[in-house]
Amino acid sequence: MIYPIYIYGMPVLRKVATDVPKDYPNLPQLADDMLKTMYHADGVGLAAPQIGISIRMFVVDLEVMADDKHPEYKNTKRVFVNPVFVEVGDETQSSEEGCLSLPGISEPVKRSTRIRVKYFDENWQEHDEVFTDFFAKAVQHEYEHLDGHMFIDDVSPIRRQMNRGRLHSMLKGKVNCRYAVKTV
Repeated sequence: MIYPIYIYGMPVLRKVATDVPKDYPNLPQLADDMLKTMYHADGVGLAAPQIGISIRMFVVDLEVMADDKHPEYKNTKRVFVNPVFVEVGDETQSSEEGCLSLPGISEPVKRSTRIRVKYFDENWQEHDEVFTDFFAKAVQHEYEHLDGHMFIDDVSPIRRQMNRGRLHSMLKGKVNCRYAVKTV
């Protein structure tokens, strides 16, 4: 199933998501549906709140970016359930980010280039992994959704002001993108 993606202004995007209980029904199916939704929207990450489900779960897959220059992006499909950051590196880098819940907006965001995360997958297998560079940034971006935070919150006041018109349009339900969305 492909879900509509919730757009800026939807209250679920600003809520702190709850932990996923072990008896959560059909978790593997939800993970598969989230991946299908993300692929359909040409994304590389998607958090459960972005489809209206306020649980601590997100998916990431950078395979679409794998090429001769970036073979490290092969086999990067991950499902993160109840993730916890164990370490966040001090070294940061700023790069352009976009978000499926903020269509048409991309801004430079500073993020750590190395993180260590403990999480469960959709089958409740525990993982403890280190992610670097763009993979680390994608994980941090999606993780923020679980805390009701969006990347637009971190841009400078001037850049936020420059996006005010687009954000205001989203709050009015006016969105132009090629994937199904849910607006206020």
